[in-house]
Amino acid sequence: MHTLRMARHCVTMTNALPEHPARRRWPWSSRASLASDVVTGVVLLTVEAVVFGWQSFGYGMQIWAAQGVQPEIDGARLASIAWTEHFLFVTLVLAGLAALSRAPWSALSQLLATGALTVLLVVSQHEYDRTHPNPAPSPSVEYSPCYSGSGTCH
Repeated sequence: MHTLRMARHCVTMTNALPEHPARRRWPWSSRASLASDVVTGVVLLTVEAVVFGWQSFGYGMQIWAAQGVQPEIDGARLASIAWTEHFLFVTLVLAGLAALSRAPWSALSQLLATGALTVLLVVSQHEYDRTHPNPAPSPSVEYSPCYSGSGTCH
């Protein structure tokens, strides 16, 4: 009888459910550790600065290689502006992912990168627009030029 009780006890011990069921852990379920957060933020900011610098250098070399050919220079400047826009969107997505992962230092570094890219984008777009003004609008059908003594001047 004693062995039968021991056998039942062993069977129930091996079939027992664990006390804490395994839970799915989402990245945002707990805050990121401070060390990994700071390291991730610094690494992301450094990599983005290097990538942006390298791309800017490449577009600068294209402008230099154009040697005054204005359509090629304009093409390289417009490509640089478009690339900066796309890179800005990437940093915004990374800032969102860092905020979702509850990594405040990484999110802050991405927001700093986003701010710097926004300033650079606005400055480069303004410079391009300043050097390429829109042409004057064509006169309407009702327009009549004013010649001295013609009587059409108002």
